[in-house]
Amino acid sequence: MKTGKYRYVVATLLFLAGAINYMDRAALGVVAPILKQELNISPSKMGFIFSSFFVGYSLFAFVGGRLADRYGPHRVFSVAMGGWSLVCGLTATAGGFVSLLFLRTLFGFGEGPMNATTNRTITNWFPREETATMIGFTFSGQTVGSAIAGPIVGLTAYALGWRVAFVVIAALGLVWLAAWWLFGTDRPANNKRVSAAEREMIETSRHNAELAAGKSNAPLKSFLVRPSTLAVAAGLFAANYMLYVFISWMPSYFTDGLHLSLQAMSIVSVIPWLCGGIGFFGSGIVADMFFKRMRNKLLARKMSAIVPLALSGISILCVGHAQSTAVIVTLVALAVMFLSAACQGCWATIHELIPAEHVGGVGGFVHLIANISGVVGPALMGMAVERLGGYDSGFLVGAGIDLLGVLAMLFFITSQASNREPALDSTQA
Repeated sequence: MKTGKYRYVVATLLFLAGAINYMDRAALGVVAPILKQELNISPSKMGFIFSSFFVGYSLFAFVGGRLADRYGPHRVFSVAMGGWSLVCGLTATAGGFVSLLFLRTLFGFGEGPMNATTNRTITNWFPREETATMIGFTFSGQTVGSAIAGPIVGLTAYALGWRVAFVVIAALGLVWLAAWWLFGTDRPANNKRVSAAEREMIETSRHNAELAAGKSNAPLKSFLVRPSTLAVAAGLFAANYMLYVFISWMPSYFTDGLHLSLQAMSIVSVIPWLCGGIGFFGSGIVADMFFKRMRNKLLARKMSAIVPLALSGISILCVGHAQSTAVIVTLVALAVMFLSAACQGCWATIHELIPAEHVGGVGGFVHLIANISGVVGPALMGMAVERLGGYDSGFLVGAGIDLLGVLAMLFFITSQASNREPALDSTQA
């Protein structure tokens, strides 16, 4: 029986939102080689500017996820997209270190709700069996956005100046916002374009998953302190750490470390992020395939995060020992692909650990912890470049953090961690 496929329209909008989000975010890194000279900003100060974004971003990752649970992802996404697009455009007015630091922090507040709200939308709109595939597809938009930021922002900045580039990409967000209001809703039941059969199929799949897991009346806070939740956060922290370093510093690494021109960097930087898109989407398809075949559903999700995170650490470690430009770019591309796959695995694992009514809040909390890596990573890389002998020491730290994330998920996400049982307090133990 044909059920309809309108949910894929929503998935496409989420994909495009991710692309715009990361194109806006990556823009500063792309123009950094020009901007540093024009505004006289040192590498260490540039690292602090990159990191300032994650102060507001981390906080509003949790706030946005909680609001998506309470008020619906459609409204939260609308406010977030409108807010960050406005601040992105205002970045064109920056005149120095202080103003750029302020705008970058404000920009983080706007983009913070993105991932948790996307994850909440997937919970509302897709059957359980499609979870990893849809997370992989929608989140792959983020790496596509990072990929196209190189040629779009870089070549626009080269031809018209870096300020114009920020205005152009800000306008794209406002176009998406209009489409979101026209075609998107909180749930399939709220959308007249969704057929009754498709709505019933989605609701039945999610309802069956809830019945199999058992109902929980536990409050949100009881799920935030569980070892399994914190282990997912540690894994996502590890994956995000080097992704955020690459978003911020890859253009400068390619121009300063590999001595590529701005034009060549704009093209070469597409390769790793396209591989990141393959990592997100491809790993989602593979993860759902194993999910359907394995009896232990939590183990299926857990391994889809652990294996690629371990492989990313190996790739990052090898970057510092490679000599030729071609090999280095290949290793960076592999690292981004595996890191993206690990992120998909972490987000999908949340669905097996947390009841649907708390997916946004817990996802936002996990994202908050994970995004502390964005505060630390770019700043540490900036200091490594300026004071510790170059990029290689920064890559070594990234590989070590990947290992810690692997160990946390391996030992603390266990089959005994029922996805509906709250952590025991001292009176229950």
